[in-house]
This record gives sequence, C-alpha cells and structure tokens, in this order.
Amino acid sequence: MKKTFVLFAFSTQVIFAQNVSQKLDDATKNLMNSPMAVSSSLSLYVADESGNLVYDYQGNKGLSTASTQKIFTAAAALETLGKNYTYKTTSAYSGTISGGILNGNLFITSNGDPTLGSWRYEGYKPENFKQKLLDAIKKAGITKISGDLIIDDSYFDHQTIPGGWPWDDLGNYYGAGVWGVNWRENQFDININGTEFKSFSYPLANIKWLNDLKAAGTSDQSLIFTAPHSEVALINGNLPAGKVTTVSGSVPNPPLQLGVEVQGWLKDSGIDFSGKVMTNSQMEIEGKKPLEFPKGNIILTYQSPTLDKIIYWFLRKSVNVYGENLIKTLGKEKKGNPSFKSGIAFLKEFWKSKGINPNMINFADGSGLSPQNYVSAKAEVQALLYAKKQAWFESYYEGFPTQDNGMKMKSGTMRDTKSYAGYHTSKDGKKYVYSIIINNYEGSGSTELQKILNILK
Repeated sequence: MKKTFVLFAFSTQVIFAQNVSQKLDDATKNLMNSPMAVSSSLSLYVADESGNLVYDYQGNKGLSTASTQKIFTAAAALETLGKNYTYKTTSAYSGTISGGILNGNLFITSNGDPTLGSWRYEGYKPENFKQKLLDAIKKAGITKISGDLIIDDSYFDHQTIPGGWPWDDLGNYYGAGVWGVNWRENQFDININGTEFKSFSYPLANIKWLNDLKAAGTSDQSLIFTAPHSEVALINGNLPAGKVTTVSGSVPNPPLQLGVEVQGWLKDSGIDFSGKVMTNSQMEIEGKKPLEFPKGNIILTYQSPTLDKIIYWFLRKSVNVYGENLIKTLGKEKKGNPSFKSGIAFLKEFWKSKGINPNMINFADGSGLSPQNYVSAKAEVQALLYAKKQAWFESYYEGFPTQDNGMKMKSGTMRDTKSYAGYHTSKDGKKYVYSIIINNYEGSGSTELQKILNILK
C-alpha cells in the first residue's frame, strides 16, 4: 500500500509539473507568435525551490535586463559587506581654535554614503544631519570660521556615471551619478506650470537653465539634461498646460550642493563664516592642489542606516544611484579601486564563483539602466536560488515589491525592455523561482509577461 501511495503521489507531481510546463509553453509561444513580437527576443526560466527545471524558453539567451539587474548587485553587497555595514560621513577642522575662532578650514568628507540627506529614513533626513553637524561645531567651541569650507569628495574616482548610460537619462532623477560625497540622493524636484518654473524642492547651487518646454499634452513628457560639474541645465519636451507638474532631475555637483547648504546653515545659526565653499574636485579643475582631510580634530562621525535598510529601498523603489554606489564600494573594498570597471569586474567574479556561467552575465553597471547589460533569465534564477539559501535572505526578499498581479517580484522597465524576477508560492503550495525578460516588444510588455507568470499562481 505504501509503495502504491508513494508512486501515486510521485505521478501526480510529474503530471502537475507537466501541466504547468505545458501551459507556460503555450502562453510563451502565443506571445512570441503575435504580431507585436515579430522582432522580439525573450528569455524565460522557471525552477522549483530546489533548482529543478520547470520550464525553459531560451533561458541561456542574454538580453538587456533593465532593473532586474539589481538582484545581482543587492545579493553580492549583502554577502560581501554584511547587512549591518554602514557608511560614514565625517567632519573635522584644520588649524586651531582660539577664543571661539577656528583659525583654519572646516572639512566634510564621506566614503560615499548614498543615503546622506535622503528623505526615506527616519532620523537620517537632511534636517537630522544639519542638526548633528551644527551641534558638533558648537560643541567644539567654534563661533567663527576664518578659513574655508572644504567638501572632500575624493573617496571615489572622478567618473560619476557608468559608461553606456544614455544621454537622455543623465539629467533625470533616475540617472543621478555617484560621488564621494552624495547629498539628497543627488536628486531635486521642480514644480512647473506648463512651461513656467514655480518652485524647487531646495535652491540649486550655481545652476543656470535653458528652457525648451512646450505646454502640450496631458502627461509629463519632459526630459532634463545635466552633466557632472556643469553649471548649465536644459529641460525640453512637453508638460500639460494649466496645472503644476513635479519633474525630478539629477544634481550636477552634489558635493558643492551640500557645501552651499552648509554655508547657509552656518549663517542661520549665527556662526560667522565669510570664506569660500570648495570641493576637492573643483580645486583639481582649477589646477590647485587638493587639501588633505585632517587626520585629527574630528568633530563628527555620522553613520548611515545599515545596509539591509539601504537594500530594501534599492529593490523596492529601484533607486539606481544606490546600485552604482554599491558597485563603487565593492570595487574599493575588494579590489582597492573604486572605478565602475573594477566594481563590475568584482560583481561578475562573485557570481562566477557561485556557479553562474560568466557568458550569461555581461554586466555594464549595478542598476540595470545601461542598455549594454546582457543577462540571461537562467542566470537570474541561479542568483535568486543562491540568495534563498543565505542567512541574509530575509533582508533581500523584503525589498521585492508586489506587482499588479499580486506576485512579489523585482521588475525592470526601460525603452523596449521589460523583465520580472522573483519567487512565488502557488495556491497548492508549489514554490517557484523565475525570471522573464523581453526586448523589443511593441506592446505592453508588463501585461503580457504577467499573463505568462500568472500560470504559476
């Protein structure tokens, strides 16, 4: 009897797996035979939680992923740096303090904290950093600064944006670069009525605008163009007339932006400061020797939220600047080189060491914004399966958003690219790990891909 029951249960499982596989195959081929997919490429791979294959449609095919690329960066960072890893921003002074006068410069530096001044974390918002810095200055007995305010942004190299990012993306909030000192996630908002600027989320330092906007249409079809260190920003495209639209852009010089804001804080708090705001990068641009951060006289060490909280927002809201920051951090920490090239090489080596074929993970960045990323669905599933076995998995999984179809999975969206990757438990308790990527599809990729994935429900 026992043998008969076991055989029956096994047969049922095989039939069920065949049914799911057949349904996936039918739905996938229907999509790929549709007129909208005439020039599309698709990669789909589904496994059970043990890694056994459920369905494979060109699972080895490398495609542009968009933001499902983030699953690789997030997992590698959690394992390599640890979920309790924190970034630090430090303030110190050179010279001496006498009678309340700092006869020297005030310095601020960071090891690239991407959350400095972010609005996402309670207790870590711009006003929190402002208060702690001012309290530290007053505690040091400083009432007047005779020198300059130096923002030492030298922790990373000078390349703030990965090669391969489209020019159309750079000035928009999701195309913000990575600096040794980041501030407010290197993002700003403008409230615009038609073509008229009404207000900024905060005053931008040293930026002049060219405005080619047209009041037309019913939705935001605008683009902002900024470049690192540039003092000129362009906005063009269309915005609806007769109502205020909020458009978000990327700050072209975050270290300088922080410095100018600190200058205002000093003035408002009654600390006498008449010097200049300078960044180390700016000194180099002007042919001057950058000033070294003082080894002593530290007045403030400000820690970021822990990495698990950063990863949560990185995955949940797809914050690109976090991904590129993690790439630079991994390059610096593991290879002694904070370049994008070094960090991306480490990321590929990391996943190769976990058994993923390196030909299936041609990374170009850490966030997926570059169309030069080519990754296969099978590689994404292998990464998800690896993560599921690790002690940090809960911190990882918590960041996965729930999509419109009720499935908890990371999505990726870019021009001509749609992707999903995640985990799902079906109504009858079957646990699936999956990835699906489509490129060059003319219709609603999200609708069609979710139809296929709904079979797993």
